[in-house]
Amino acid sequence: MMKWKRALGVALLLAGMAVLAGCGGQNGAEHGKTMLTVFAAASMTETMNEIAKAYQQEHPDVEIVYNFDSSGTLKHQIQNGAACDVFISAAQKQMDQLDASKDERANPERLDFVLPGTRIDLLENKVVLATPEGNPKQIASFDDMAQKLEDGSIRLVMGNSDVPVGQYTQKILAYYGLDEQAIAEQGRITYGSNVKEVTTQVKEGSADCGVIYGTDAYSAGLKPVGEATKDMCGQVVYPAAVLKTSAHQDAAKAFLTYLQGEKAMAVFEDVGFSRAG
Repeated sequence: MMKWKRALGVALLLAGMAVLAGCGGQNGAEHGKTMLTVFAAASMTETMNEIAKAYQQEHPDVEIVYNFDSSGTLKHQIQNGAACDVFISAAQKQMDQLDASKDERANPERLDFVLPGTRIDLLENKVVLATPEGNPKQIASFDDMAQKLEDGSIRLVMGNSDVPVGQYTQKILAYYGLDEQAIAEQGRITYGSNVKEVTTQVKEGSADCGVIYGTDAYSAGLKPVGEATKDMCGQVVYPAAVLKTSAHQDAAKAFLTYLQGEKAMAVFEDVGFSRAG
């Protein structure tokens, strides 16, 4: 009797283990997707989320996880060991700082994160001047902004100096011969840590105007009153690359190729991006 009970117990134990093994196999299949981590400039939030939905429908074995922030913040996170497969910056500077093929001037720390042969110029954007709804201070252009900043009648919001949109704004202020530090000390410049924060301050009327990207103005329903020329701040190019540290380099390359295709470009162009080139 005891032997029979012992045998039954062993049989039940083995059966239970088989069930658990079966469940584990099912869970493994459910979670067997390639998790692709994409670090992208905050100005790409809406478009990249839309693109991810389409891509995942076509590639059900891939799950895309985004990290959106200023390009400077993303660069520091990558440098400090954050897991990332694809990096898309809103300026060349932050990508250059991770690219070993660049000289010491562009990459002073000699960082080596960009996978050779994968770096591309993906998109172009526009730097624009936006105002709150109704444009209470009747700011008509960048020229008008510069004059009113100089006479102290308006307050500007811009990105921090480590944020691409802030760096473009600094070039615009320099173009007009304006002293950013002096104006900021007078309380007529406030800052945002990325372009989304700057856009929010403009939309909420916390400042009289702000320098943002055309795509962010579009997404926020803001009508730009001016567009910066290349002479004012240079070209706004978004480079993209697969990283050497990626655990899924083939999947990352495939996604980067998809971003250059017609379907993805249609999404980008719908909000004001254009193909780089």
